[in-house]
Amino acid sequence: MTEQNHPDDRQLTPEQFSICRLKNTEPPFTGKYTYCKTAGIYQCVCCGNPLFNSETKYDSGSGWPSFWDVLSESSVTEVVDSSHNMRRVEVICQACDAHLGHVFTDGPQPTGLRYCINSASLDLKEA
Repeated sequence: MTEQNHPDDRQLTPEQFSICRLKNTEPPFTGKYTYCKTAGIYQCVCCGNPLFNSETKYDSGSGWPSFWDVLSESSVTEVVDSSHNMRRVEVICQACDAHLGHVFTDGPQPTGLRYCINSASLDLKEA
């Protein structure tokens, strides 16, 4: 479904569409959730699929919201991304294929993972 028009895409801002559907990235340290400490569940901005719990969010210093785990196994799908002459693992919404960011293996315990996610792809539902 990626890079196609979805009925819900009409609600997206140009920045959200660029990131979620065209797989672009927001500049580091500019996203609205980079420094957010509010409790709640981060959902996909495109479809509302629950993705991350604020309890797993931490400051990685990367410039993007970072999480050490997903909310559930049905939250995201991971896909090898070989763009930009790099091998990374892309994180996409399992429900609508929106590009969220990438996952790296340099995160804290207990998972050792760092889900580095664009703020523009998220919507925080406060607890």
